[in-house]
Amino acid sequence: MKRTVKKNARTLAVFLMVLALLPCAAQGEGTGDMLSLSSTEEAESFVRILFGPDAASLDGRVPMTPQMEAAMGGMGGFSALASQLAALGRPGEIGPAYETTLGGMKAYRVPCRFLLMPLDIALAMDHDALAGLTTQPFTGDSVPANTEKGFVSVDLGLPAPEIDEVLPGTLTLPRGEGPFPALVLIHGSGPCDRDETSFGTAPFRDIGESLPEKGIAVYRFDKRTFAFGDAVASDTGFTLMDESVLDAVMAVRLLSSREDIDPDRIFILGHSLGASAIPAIDRELNGSGYRARGYILMAPGARRLDVMMREQYLFLASIMPEAAEQFDAALSDLDRLEGLDSMKEDETVAGAYPAYWKWLFSYDILSSAALIDLPCLLLQGEEDYQVTMEDFSLFREAVADRNNWTLITYPGLTHMFVPGKKTDGPNAYLARQRMDEKVLSDIADFILAN
Repeated sequence: MKRTVKKNARTLAVFLMVLALLPCAAQGEGTGDMLSLSSTEEAESFVRILFGPDAASLDGRVPMTPQMEAAMGGMGGFSALASQLAALGRPGEIGPAYETTLGGMKAYRVPCRFLLMPLDIALAMDHDALAGLTTQPFTGDSVPANTEKGFVSVDLGLPAPEIDEVLPGTLTLPRGEGPFPALVLIHGSGPCDRDETSFGTAPFRDIGESLPEKGIAVYRFDKRTFAFGDAVASDTGFTLMDESVLDAVMAVRLLSSREDIDPDRIFILGHSLGASAIPAIDRELNGSGYRARGYILMAPGARRLDVMMREQYLFLASIMPEAAEQFDAALSDLDRLEGLDSMKEDETVAGAYPAYWKWLFSYDILSSAALIDLPCLLLQGEEDYQVTMEDFSLFREAVADRNNWTLITYPGLTHMFVPGKKTDGPNAYLARQRMDEKVLSDIADFILAN
């Protein structure tokens, strides 16, 4: 894949992506009121200063949560952040800003046409204090709806009774009469929208818009760490059960009640950490009175999450030595897991409370996967540096004697199942790319065959 950004731009992308590996940590109260961020106009003004010659003037003047203040201090202040963002080139056009939500919090998005690629700068707010700053896919262009597509979209919220909320969701249905087979999509780690948007890729959107044209309904929803991040952040008992498993079971129950869905042909697809959750989802469904028809695991991790994160940081440090300090700090944070049993319940490691880690450490994914008696399809990109071929080999060995498993690898595809190379790092995700058509076809064929 042709590189389209400079090396230091790739460093910025890595910094922003590794922050989203786990559920967000608890947010503190805002401090100070030197420079207001209480309107879209003020948010746009803030971004203009950030990209102007006086970015350093923002230091000490922007009200921030304690966590954000600590993060900015560790980075070197707003001038250091502006230097990293400058790798994208000067923005030729900024705004207009608009208000939205991000991780369940009020947020301002400011579309910016950078020289190398357009992106939104998103400011997450805790009341009037800045709680997060990240890049998001560009929304400055108005794209008219395509009414010629071969599917119908229905707004369908997913009840999340544990937090007394409803997760926004979309059900895409084939045109014509049902009932249809259906596929439920379960996200990877971090706060994910229903499309699982990551820079220029949106794999769940691609699945949701492709499979209905082959007669398969697809249900995707905003992850609770994305839609209601503030509620999750205050829950020290939060585990993968809350993050993915319970919502998957609820999605099967929800679709089973619809006349346009065949309740005996509901499949579940998990990506990355969501794929690792599939054995736990199967176990939970078995005790719920509902069953899936089969499972699709896209890039499931076979090893402990902290082991895989450590491997990922070391790999990225090897191809981006300019970001060594960031990766060293992340590795040091993971070292704290050695004292997990003595931690207070509200301490965090890599953004997650001890309860989250303890649950993962007790979860034997390979043994649990071997107990699944339903059809399973495992897909793995051979150029994936986040979940590697080592994980694929461990899965292959664990289910070698189970004839209900089909395993496929794809040369030249990354963790997001788009073309790229390991040595591209997250740079492979920056360009706008659609999921590989062979992967989409294999998913559809597996569902229709079963």
